[in-house]
Amino acid sequence: MATTERTKLNYLYRQWAPGTPLTSEDLAALGVSADLAVHYARAGWLSRLARGVYHRPNDTLDLHACLILMQRSTEGLHVGGKSALDWYGVRQYLSQHSILHLYGWTTARLPDWFTERFPAEYHRKRLFDEPPADPLYAGPFEKRNGAPLVSTPERALLEVLSEVGVRQPLQEARELAESTYGLRADVLRELLQRCTSVKTVRLCLQLGRELALPWATKLDAAQLPTGSARAWVSRSADGLLVLKP
Repeated sequence: MATTERTKLNYLYRQWAPGTPLTSEDLAALGVSADLAVHYARAGWLSRLARGVYHRPNDTLDLHACLILMQRSTEGLHVGGKSALDWYGVRQYLSQHSILHLYGWTTARLPDWFTERFPAEYHRKRLFDEPPADPLYAGPFEKRNGAPLVSTPERALLEVLSEVGVRQPLQEARELAESTYGLRADVLRELLQRCTSVKTVRLCLQLGRELALPWATKLDAAQLPTGSARAWVSRSADGLLVLKP
């Protein structure tokens, strides 16, 4: 290897955090052109994940770093639903959620190199009236610098409830809701006020009352978008779900 090439490669490795995938654009910013990246990959000094995406040879990819990279290309991408609740310690007894639930605004397909390492599902969900690039109450996990976006527990609960009757069993949603006694009523109120799903609003209020959760007593249904005076009815594998206003 020529001295100049070795120096450039050593500089790249010093700047490259372990476990982090980089795109061709990232490499170019570090002085490695697309052609040179291809050369490095052929020589075994870079490992190619997909077209224009690389990682360090023999490196184990970090989940958070991968999510950060994907957030750059998928509008509103964040960890949500059951996965977000699990990350914040709200989970069913002895539950094991092996599937990572990711949410976003646009139609997208998770890359194979990601799902092969981190089994995941992507949900295109427009549940709230919000800016696509700035999801409401979804921020860096535990407010850490450089952490991926994750729904707060309040948002995550509503994301779970929005799937009831579709691909989310009602009983599991009920069990998860039972563990949300610590939710912030003011945050939940704002989310419900901007929620576009009548079913989700009604189900949240109904479960809150049935389970006698502290936040439920602080929500006024008259101030929330519960829809018309008619009952909301849906039939699914769980049976008939009837939600009154």
